[in-house]
Amino acid sequence: MDYMRTFGVLALALWIITGVDSRVFKGRGIEKYVTFGQNYVVTWGQSHVSTLHSGQEVDLYMDQSSGGGFESKNSYGSGLFQIRIKVPGGNTGGIVTAFYLTSKGGGHDEIDFEFLGNNNGKPVTLQTNLFLNGEGNREERFRLWFNPTKHYHTYGILWNPYQIVFYVDNIPIRVYKNENGVSYPSKPMQVEASLWNGDDWATDGGRTKVNWAYSPFIAHFQDFSLSGCNIDGRSNNVGACASSNYWWNAGNYQRLNGHEQSMYEHFRNKYMNYDYCSDRSKYQTLPRECY
Repeated sequence: MDYMRTFGVLALALWIITGVDSRVFKGRGIEKYVTFGQNYVVTWGQSHVSTLHSGQEVDLYMDQSSGGGFESKNSYGSGLFQIRIKVPGGNTGGIVTAFYLTSKGGGHDEIDFEFLGNNNGKPVTLQTNLFLNGEGNREERFRLWFNPTKHYHTYGILWNPYQIVFYVDNIPIRVYKNENGVSYPSKPMQVEASLWNGDDWATDGGRTKVNWAYSPFIAHFQDFSLSGCNIDGRSNNVGACASSNYWWNAGNYQRLNGHEQSMYEHFRNKYMNYDYCSDRSKYQTLPRECY
């Protein structure tokens, strides 16, 4: 049984390496060796944030007194935003590690990766969510084919006028298309990451609380490059960042290609364990994007 599981994981890895479109794998336009301080600033929990290796790595610490977080110096209206994360290991029930885009002010837009901690060797859950004009409840949850606490993995968000794509190690796991009159992000957003106490909801519906005896919990971050349309001081309308002259808005990024679509369908069929569009207890009438 372990042999078959290992074989399956290796086969999936080989499929990724041999078939992922170079537009994502090569990271066109993505700056290399960018330090934390070039693009980001610590926003809270300053005493719980450590910068290591000349700014090539940042660790966020969580104990009973505080967690920590950072955000991009600039706001963006489109782009491909990636970071490498190793989430806290051990008994982390109730602890949330987050990487996301968010606007400021009322009726906010937000695009979320959230890692929901767990206890007793149970796997970490990856949750994605969207807030559009202040309305959320668009959760999708996944188990992963690897242990995200053991090694760094790359998590990416493509946001352009045509679609939002969530990537895990260059595999598209979720796509939200801007079509058929759906709600869609319309405000400039900053890129943020944080480590915080979510034990009122994150694990077992809030029944599992943080066991502080296992603190501090540590989340590790690398790769602080940002590829996006900087909207600061130009306009509050993200339409200013819609030009196809930006490579992340060009034709190759307006839809998944055939190989990406196959990986997307395979991943969701095998690893998704919750989809808000299938939750009739939450919605008597499904949101427009679910049809």
